[in-house]
Amino acid sequence: MYTIVTGAAGFIGSNIVKALNARGVTNIIAVDNLTKADKFKNLIDCEIADYLDKNDFIARIQAGHFDGEVDAILHEGACSDTMETDGRYMMENNFRYSTILLDWCQDQDVQFLYASSAATYGGSNVFKEERQYEGPLNVYGYSKFLFDQIVRQRLAKDPSSQIVGFRYFNVYGPREYHKGRMASVAFHNFNQFRAEGKVKLFEGSHGYENGGQMRDFVFVGDVAKVNLFFLDHPEKSGIFNLGSGRAQSFNDVAVATVNGCLKAKSGAENQAPLTLAELRNQGLLEYTAFPEALKGKYQAFTQADLTRLRAAGYEAPMASVEEGVAEYMEWLHARV
Repeated sequence: MYTIVTGAAGFIGSNIVKALNARGVTNIIAVDNLTKADKFKNLIDCEIADYLDKNDFIARIQAGHFDGEVDAILHEGACSDTMETDGRYMMENNFRYSTILLDWCQDQDVQFLYASSAATYGGSNVFKEERQYEGPLNVYGYSKFLFDQIVRQRLAKDPSSQIVGFRYFNVYGPREYHKGRMASVAFHNFNQFRAEGKVKLFEGSHGYENGGQMRDFVFVGDVAKVNLFFLDHPEKSGIFNLGSGRAQSFNDVAVATVNGCLKAKSGAENQAPLTLAELRNQGLLEYTAFPEALKGKYQAFTQADLTRLRAAGYEAPMASVEEGVAEYMEWLHARV
């Protein structure tokens, strides 16, 4: 029997494949679109049974080629570019494709775990998995929102097989280098610091209480762990927030990034981290104007309400920015 991971060469998908390998699972069919060929690097250290292009895979699914041969599909494949303006492509790629897989999994009694998004909440300041708090700001968020509504309809009918959606908040960590502008703030901060010796942030990065932005940043290692928890509990279904459960500022990410870089450069394990004020005074951190293109399309504040996730039995702590970014910086520096 196969475990199928879509978006397997992507950021979260490849981390899930690696996590499955760590527990001895290798009979994995990796599904992706390698038009951006460099993504293959995410799978070099992973063990899989086969690779299929996403279009070939959906055609085979619809033709019945995998009937009776699959235990679970972890559906991470999607266009995650929040600035994408081609609505037809977004809905076909994110919504329709997902619906086909959902139909097949229900027909085959196959576990179906999929990537939703905190973008479904839009400008809301309440992040509970309830319809009244949802209102996406862009077509990406709408494609995820609409599929969640389909899932809710199916769950109301008490399906025999598992359906789980994860509303990912701001995920960061290893294997995201290919994402370009959609890579995490930590990744961009790391590259900017290496190139310029400093990190530049948008004005308002100090914190929401000062009129700025604070986001729920979640380490990809935690994301993989939650996915595997539900894979191990096929009796649990639902739509769940998947964040750290805390809102932290972009300053926090930048401070953790720069300190991680300085630690790696010096090689001193016990080096005391610099404070925000010290980083600014030394010219290692500065601010630029917030871009007009993002105004009105950007969630200024996010913080996952993890009540439903905890009630489902997931008890492990989520890494803070300080913990997760420090681990991420070590991983990046080991590979440059």
